Amino acid sequence: MTELSDDGTLVFLPVRLNNQPVIMGGLTADEMWATLAVSAGAGLVVGALAAILTQIWALIIATAMFCAVLGLTLASRFLRRWKRGRPDTWLYRQMQLNVARIFPTWNKAQLITRTGAWTCHREGA
Repeated sequence: MTELSDDGTLVFLPVRLNNQPVIMGGLTADEMWATLAVSAGAGLVVGALAAILTQIWALIIATAMFCAVLGLTLASRFLRRWKRGRPDTWLYRQMQLNVARIFPTWNKAQLITRTGAWTCHREGA
């Protein structure tokens, strides 16, 4: 059923084979793990402060777990809306562009961040 060209290669190649699958609420695996790490880390900090104040040490783990679940729930809703109808790499390019604009010395991707009119001048021969 597959169509082969004259040289034996496939005429049609599926384009989405190398894309990361969506595994939870619109998040890919990398997005999910990053969200989980940031949310749980914030929960550990808040939980540690609450545990020091109340002397209930179980608050550290409980707050970290609660913040992780809350972070995954909120991130899945917001990221799904932001990414809807856009290319797969749009979110990562936007993050790169924001980092390049805020911290110009970290612009490792060599993104063009200049705004304004562009002109082309020919040089004489």
